[in-house]
Amino acid sequence: IRRNLTDAKAYALTTPLLTKADGSKFGKSAEGNIWLDPDMTSPYKMYQFWLNASDADLPKFIKYFSLKERSEIKVLLQLAEENPQEAKRQLSEEVTATIHSKEAMESARKVSQFLFNKKASSDDVQHLGEGDLKTIAQEIPRFEIPKSTIESGVDIVDLLSESTDITSSKSEARRAIKGKAVAVNKRKIEDIESSVGMEDLLFGKYVLIDNGKKNKFILEVS
Repeated sequence: IRRNLTDAKAYALTTPLLTKADGSKFGKSAEGNIWLDPDMTSPYKMYQFWLNASDADLPKFIKYFSLKERSEIKVLLQLAEENPQEAKRQLSEEVTATIHSKEAMESARKVSQFLFNKKASSDDVQHLGEGDLKTIAQEIPRFEIPKSTIESGVDIVDLLSESTDITSSKSEARRAIKGKAVAVNKRKIEDIESSVGMEDLLFGKYVLIDNGKKNKFILEVS
């Protein structure tokens, strides 16, 4: 500044170091740090970060990161006291849309609702876009399988136990199917003789597999 300015004045804006309620700071070396670059922190992970923030951190985060009018921020701060989860949702949507785009935020929200909705159905699968499935493939266990494996149809038992390691054995796969734990694209599989074929591919590339309520997988055909 001294080299480039003679009679002009220079100004600087500083803010206190941003720390979380537990005393830890934000920084590139901190665990769980978020980045503006979508290749380092995807829009989905950005959305989830604010959604999973500590209630104690929420007021500070709203004051620092929301770009709403002052009057709107006061309303959001009041909401944070009465319904912190809703306040987190609103902050998540605002920050993700601001950094990435409204479309990226909508996709992150849709994927979040799908992955954490225990009642998601095959109809919900049909409303997923190709970009949504690409996001899902980055967030849950993924298996790549060659197109030749699925072209003529592959037995569901073989798919679970040999083409992937979703189950550790064929007998485990059969038990899971008989127990109605297995679903393909949210469609329950009840027959151990069932197969998965090209008609099950979403956008000609993806298949969603559930083995129980919590174990979700995605197959990517190449």
